[in-house]
Formats: sequence, structure tokens, C-alpha cells
Amino acid sequence: AVALSRLTIQGRILLLTICAAGIGGTFQFGYNLSIINAPTSHIQEFTNETWQARTGEPLPDHLVLLMWSLIVSLYPLGGLFGALLAGPLAITLGRKKSLLVNNIFVVSAAILFGFSRKAGSFEMIMLGRLLVGVNAGVSMNIQPMYLGESAPKELRGAVAMSSGIFTALGIVMGQVVGLRELLGGPQAWPLLLASCLVPGALQLASLPLLPESPRYLLIDCGDTEACLAALRRLRGSGDLAGELEELEEERAACQGCRARRPWELFQHRALRRQVTSLVVLGSAMELCGNDSVYAYASSVFRKAGVPEAKIQYAIIGTGSCELLTAVVSCVVIERVGRRVLLIGGYSLMTCWGSIFTVALCLQSSFPWTLYLAMACIFAFILSFGIGPAGVTGILATELFDQMARPAACMVCGALMWIMLFLVGLGFPFIMEALSHFLYVPFLGVCVCGAIYTGLFLPETKGKTFQEISEELHRLSFPRRAQGPTWRSLEVIQSTEL
Repeated sequence: AVALSRLTIQGRILLLTICAAGIGGTFQFGYNLSIINAPTSHIQEFTNETWQARTGEPLPDHLVLLMWSLIVSLYPLGGLFGALLAGPLAITLGRKKSLLVNNIFVVSAAILFGFSRKAGSFEMIMLGRLLVGVNAGVSMNIQPMYLGESAPKELRGAVAMSSGIFTALGIVMGQVVGLRELLGGPQAWPLLLASCLVPGALQLASLPLLPESPRYLLIDCGDTEACLAALRRLRGSGDLAGELEELEEERAACQGCRARRPWELFQHRALRRQVTSLVVLGSAMELCGNDSVYAYASSVFRKAGVPEAKIQYAIIGTGSCELLTAVVSCVVIERVGRRVLLIGGYSLMTCWGSIFTVALCLQSSFPWTLYLAMACIFAFILSFGIGPAGVTGILATELFDQMARPAACMVCGALMWIMLFLVGLGFPFIMEALSHFLYVPFLGVCVCGAIYTGLFLPETKGKTFQEISEELHRLSFPRRAQGPTWRSLEVIQSTEL
């Protein structure tokens, strides 16, 4: 009974750590990504009215669209700045303090959003979008690092996958709060945009009560006592000797090394495989077409005969699909491994994307294929949530050692935001140029992601960070790993004879 009680307390602290980091972390990314869709027309009207009040003339339609495009695209631009800021913050302040300090951007953005209409300034909305982007860029890099370093090795994958769950939860919550019946109306949109303050306040209230990453405390700060105290809170009062020994081994391996800079990752031969995997699979996640499915969903639902007033509820269903599969992946990742989820996810996405393309091509001949296309949208999102959505985010945490991990997260984050910006910019032109075949380029990306994972990505399930580093070193230098042939016992005996 005492052991069970200790296990319960241990699980409770770890769960609270996950929730406190997630609610103000990747939840904010998903939430701010989705809430901007609901007030599109209202913000465009506000921009036009504001300009007319200042100059006496309304904005031309193409300039209204340009202003709106700037408001939307400043979010990934801010995310890029945040990703570049995440590494230095994680090294200087630590993982937990960085997440707390990061809320400064959310508070500032919420104030700008809340008073933008009273001030008659659409520039405040633009600046606010830039700031919430910076917040999302920092948290999306530091949260998986913090949770991955705080979790025991047998739960590390599941704990790190919780970042994907909070992203999907943020998307769904943003879709729900943005309903016309709630904050999606013409008068309430400043409150809708400013509602990002709520998850930030929850994190500020809860995260200070929880421990810092034990790895950061020992390896970066050299504070053994603080590390042991953090481990006791996270693991309970059981035997911590084995885990502490593993941390000391990693500390010894990093002794005398300084934190790597992002560009040094590309110069170091021993990190070539890890960096290639990060770039290839990170790019594949953003270029696989999932975000474009969200953009195309409303038009497909409209063509399939879904009433205009009900389309917003159908779109909530797409976000719920990703949330469901993120939870399932979190449960099964430590049983089936990372490689299986990635290969399976990309393979299923290729399958559903192909059927989706065929369905669009046949819609004029067979009207029922529109319902098939609608089903493929849900299946595509489900397949994305199974693997790529969550597993890709933990690669930077698991494939790199303590000295290279912050720089790897910066590279991964910067890459993700650049790709997100390019896809958002280029998708309308792809849709216009390729028509029904718009998903063919994305299908090629999915096939490449599955093949690369099968051929080059090692399995990290159930391994310590030190074991993963040693395996990657053997793969990078296979000749050194084999050792010289003259060391075998038979050669030595024959020499002696």
C-alpha cells in the first residue's frame, strides 16, 4: 500500500508537470493557430473602417487582403524568431524558467489585442500576432526538451508525445471558442484574440511549484543536490542510484564541452546522421499537406452539401480527429516504437491522399465521390496524428546529447516555421495550378518520409540518452565500431605460437 501510494504521488507530480508545461506551451501554438480563422471577415472590416476613418477613403480590396495576409503571416514569422531565441534561453535560464519568462510575450499580446478596437489600430493586432508567434516558437522547442529530460526512460516517448496532444487540444479549443455562438461574433473578436491570456495565466500559477529538469541541473549547472531533489519529486523516494549513475555518465561524456551553436551541428561529422534526420523528417511533417487539408476542408464540405451554418462544426471534427490520434499515439508509442508510428503514419497518408485525388477527379461523373473525399480528409488527419504529428517533435530531444540539444531544437523550430510560412504562401498557387491534382506533390513527400524513416532512422524506444548517443556514433563511424581485426583471440594465439 505504501509503495502504491508513492507510485501514485510520483505519477501525479509528473502529470502536473506535463499539464503545466503543455497548457502554456504547445497548447498556445494550436490555440492561436486556429482562433484566427473565425474572425477573418470581422478583422478585415475593422481594418477597412480604421483606414477610412484615418484617410477618408476605403482600402481597395487587394490591400485589405494584403493587410489580412500580413496579420496571418506575422504569426509564423514570430515563431521563427522564437525558435532562434529558444536555445539561448534554455541554456541561460534553464528549461522551466524559460517557459515562465516566455509568458511575457502572451501578456503583451493579449493587452494589444484587447484594446486594438478601442484604439482604432490594426497595427496592434499585427504586433500582437508577432508576439504570440514568438511565444509559440519558444515553447514548441523548450517544452519537449523539458519534458523529455524530466521523464524516466521507459515513459520518455509518451511524455514527450504529450506536446502533440496539447497542440491538437489547442486547435480544437480554438475552433470551439471561435464559434459564432461564443466569441466568434462581430463584437467579441478582440476578446477572442485576447483569450490566449488564460492558458498563460494558468502556467504562471502552476509551473513555479514544479521541479526543473534534473538533467539541466546536473549537467549544465553541476548542482548534484538540486538534481537529486528534483529526481525525488519526480520519481518518489525509491531507488534513484541507477538513474543518477546514468546522468553522471552523460555528465562525464559532456565534461569540458560547451553548448554547441546551431551552425556547428552541420559541421560536425558525428552529428551528420542526426542533423539529416532532423531536417528531412522535420521538413516532411510540414510539407506533407496536413495543414493544407485544414485549408481545403471547408470548400470540400461546402461542395459535399454540408449547410454553410454547419461547416464550422464539421471543421471542429477535423481538429478532434487529430486530438484523438495524438492521445492514442501517446499510449502506444512505448509499445510499438517511433519508427513504426512514423512509417505507418506516412504510408496511410499516402493511401488516403491518393484516394482523395481520385475522388476529386471523379466528382463530376460520380457525385457520391464528394462524400468519399470528405471521409478521406478525416482519415488523412487521423493518419497524420498517429505518427508524424507527435513523433517528429521528439527527435531533437532524443537524437542529440545535452550539449547539442538546445541548438538542435533551434534548427528544428526554425525549419518548421519557415516551412509553415512557405506552405501557407504557396498553397493557393498550387491549388490554382494543379486543381484536382493539388495533393500529388504532398504524396511524394509522404512516400519520401516513410522510406527515409525505414532506411536511416534508428529506434530509440526504451534507451537512455547515453545509449542512443553510442548507437548513433556506431552508425556514423561503422569502421571504428568494428575495431581492428588483429585483436581477435585466434590471431594472438597464432602469433605466440
